[in-house]
Amino acid sequence: MAVKKGTLSIDSENIFPIIKKWVYSDHDIFVRELVSNGCDAITKLKKLDMMGEYELPEDYKPKIEVIVNPEEKTMKFIDNGLGMTAEEVEEYITQIAFSGATQFLEKYKDKTTDDEMIGHFGLGFYSAFMVADEVQIDTLSYKEGAKPVHWASQGGTEYEMQEGNKTTVGSEITLFLNEDSLEFANEYRAREVLERYCSFMPTEIFLSKANAEPEYDTIDEDDVLDTDTVVEHITEEPKEGEEGEPKKKAKIVRRPVSISDTHPLWTKNPSECTKDDYIDFYRKVFMDYKEPLFWIHLNMDYPFNLKGILYFPKINTEYDSIEGKIKLYNNQVFIADNIKEVIPEFLMVLKGVIDCPDLPLNVSRSALQNDGFVNKVADYISKKVADKLNGMFKTDRENYEKYWDDISPFIKFGCLKDEKFGEKMKNSMLYKNLDHKYMTLEDIIKEAKGEEADAAKTEETKAEETKTDAEESKDADAKEEEKTRIFYVTDEVQQSQYINMFKAQGQDAIILTHNIDSAFITYLEQKHQEVQFLRIDADVHDSLKDEVAEDEKEEFQKITDSLVEIFRKELGNEKLDVKVEKLKDENVASMAVLSEENRRMQEMMKMYGMGGMDASMFGSQATLVLNANHPLVQFLVANKDSKNVSIICKQLYDLAMLAHKPLSPEEMTAFVKRSNDIMMLLTK
Repeated sequence: MAVKKGTLSIDSENIFPIIKKWVYSDHDIFVRELVSNGCDAITKLKKLDMMGEYELPEDYKPKIEVIVNPEEKTMKFIDNGLGMTAEEVEEYITQIAFSGATQFLEKYKDKTTDDEMIGHFGLGFYSAFMVADEVQIDTLSYKEGAKPVHWASQGGTEYEMQEGNKTTVGSEITLFLNEDSLEFANEYRAREVLERYCSFMPTEIFLSKANAEPEYDTIDEDDVLDTDTVVEHITEEPKEGEEGEPKKKAKIVRRPVSISDTHPLWTKNPSECTKDDYIDFYRKVFMDYKEPLFWIHLNMDYPFNLKGILYFPKINTEYDSIEGKIKLYNNQVFIADNIKEVIPEFLMVLKGVIDCPDLPLNVSRSALQNDGFVNKVADYISKKVADKLNGMFKTDRENYEKYWDDISPFIKFGCLKDEKFGEKMKNSMLYKNLDHKYMTLEDIIKEAKGEEADAAKTEETKAEETKTDAEESKDADAKEEEKTRIFYVTDEVQQSQYINMFKAQGQDAIILTHNIDSAFITYLEQKHQEVQFLRIDADVHDSLKDEVAEDEKEEFQKITDSLVEIFRKELGNEKLDVKVEKLKDENVASMAVLSEENRRMQEMMKMYGMGGMDASMFGSQATLVLNANHPLVQFLVANKDSKNVSIICKQLYDLAMLAHKPLSPEEMTAFVKRSNDIMMLLTK
């Protein structure tokens, strides 16, 4: 054919700046696009063979070769797919944004599916011009009598096409790299990019360096394959003093190793995969040598095609430090990490792969179009995770409890972020009590209500028939106001005094020590209007104190007034809130409580950067509770004028606060000095 010259059919001569800066934000993406096009060409040729329109050679092995040449500053992409005729080059290459894959599907829509087609966009080839000053194509079509074609373009707006000299079916694309992109002619950089984008493409991919010295391996003669190039046959005699026959070895040219795993684990049926398979895949993909807790294998064909594996890694204690990674693929072609449109936000703490050929990508294959279908995919993934967790809760409770502390932050975050997920998980949420036994919220509510509630209910039932409408209405209002109180612990060490008092009286509480629990408690109260959560130091539970007899109340009030006066004076705080109780635990002299409402107000102030404001304006100072049954407190009442009153009051106050919250540096310094002074008193 004669040399043909022309201008590329494009809408604007500014198309390439747009491709460089908008369509493809990452310049290394050209590797993915050109390899993907090669995969498409091979897939098409195999389809034609299956349909009887072409017969593949017996020794045909589909592959893509990437050859870097740092001396010549070039990079080649060679495939043995179906190739192109001059007319097809004209049609597919000179008309930007016309997709060969799309037309192929249209032609054979009744004979094949598009699941195995990677390319649906016509701009992929032109990503090469982001890194190359000149691009050449040498191609030979599978069609009988086809002539090879050589196509070249400098700068991407003008081209030259003539008959080429390629003798094998397929295409070879040569990039003459520009000065800013010479890194891609480096074998190690090229391997890095190929491994990032092409590790799981459906065709084997081989990388080599032009003119590199061959490398060799020595193997047993019996292991030599027909495809091996044998350089030398070697006979190894037994070492001196050893018995045995001589070993026959062969020195061969090192076998090329494909960069691509063409049948990744997620493409297989879950029943074919072993535990070791899942763990090995996890370590290979995420370079994380800690074993994942468990995983979910997604495998769906209807109403859309989606496969993948989600791993639950061992989650760190602090929610802020959790960092997951979910890789999104389209027909085994890597698209991006953590695409929030597809992966629900709360699942971002997981690690895994999702492959969905049906996702509507834009021309760069790296951004999702805003489309209702994407939301359906996200909903499906969320549902499958909830189904897996619910299944474990019902059928493998022992392991579920073993994993709970690690996975609960992410599940709670999911409930806060995704209402449907929260609804599905509501009966499978666990809470750890003071004995570190796991319970459901339903169990905790029943326990908190106690047996008396059942007895009261029976009495209610008996009297139900005699009630008037007015009485029933009054009862309904009372029930509305009544809430089941559930106590919780946020720090087992800090709040150990309260925990011991609870345990001594047979009372229980749940342990909620994670950062996310503060928000989660509010969520639970919204979902369960009949429940109120109180931190264990929010109040003195009725079971922890003795009731003051009627005939003692007047005297008890005098004691209370006296102690309030003493402590306010010695601590120099006229607004100090002091309460006197007869605590059952005689070992506790003082403790501090802060109402749940006020403490939450304090937390909210901190969260919104209002820490500089005076907390007392909200009434959020802790209340000092003194135990009237303790000898130290009784001493203060009986010896108001003792020289030790001041040191005892301050020490009792600090001890109470220490069990409630950390002291400030100044308070801690004073507490330590005072403790030393008290010990000195013992020496006199």
